[in-house]
Amino acid sequence: MIEFSLVLLAGVAAGVLNAMGGGGTFVALPALVAFGLPPVTANAVSRVALVPGAVASAWVYRRELTPVGPTSTKALTAISVIGGGLGAGLLLVLPAASFDAAAPWLLAFATVILASGRHLSRALSRALGRSVGMSSRAVLIGQFFLAVYGGYFGGAVGIMMMALWTIGLGLDAAVSNPIRIAQLAAIYLSATVLFLTASDALSAPLLLTAMLIGAVAGGFAGAHLARRLPAWLLRGVLLATAVITTVLYFLRG
Repeated sequence: MIEFSLVLLAGVAAGVLNAMGGGGTFVALPALVAFGLPPVTANAVSRVALVPGAVASAWVYRRELTPVGPTSTKALTAISVIGGGLGAGLLLVLPAASFDAAAPWLLAFATVILASGRHLSRALSRALGRSVGMSSRAVLIGQFFLAVYGGYFGGAVGIMMMALWTIGLGLDAAVSNPIRIAQLAAIYLSATVLFLTASDALSAPLLLTAMLIGAVAGGFAGAHLARRLPAWLLRGVLLATAVITTVLYFLRG
């Protein structure tokens, strides 16, 4: 029961973080590894468990979905589903040692994006000296690669989406948050279908159930909290979580 409760709390935290801006993987993956799951299995379990939480968050925002620049919501979602499934396939096909070696560096990369994404967006806008505007094709290509990354690892992929849309289209992060959450759900959903059929994600049913229940509660509550908490506080919580987790992963390796 102690193990179940701790993983449940980790699921709540992951669901809240994903709903508020991204970074749930920074909590879910290390928590499952800490309870003895191999990194690849933990990654698959966390992805399966976080899907209902992402769907719950998307449901809260269902009336606030807006297109991403010139790209239709249907086209963007289709690309997210395809890319997420491909990324999940790469995780299952590549040797487990590849993910073990890459995980700390993927965490570090995601942490850097989280810390510097907003500053990079402003710097590029000033350098261009004009309002940026990606074509629909460019948005879809960028989304495809982000979805592949999200299916394979997922850490801060929602934050990377915000960075891409802010840099390429000048979208406000608050306005694009609902569609970002919907795309996260699409990426996770396609990856989950593959993980459930071709991985050992069901080999730890107790941990999976605990994190799933927590993620649903956290995803629903986090979507409401995101509307009330100041943006600087949300960014601070995400960045602190990312930095601590990344350091611990490097020390562990």
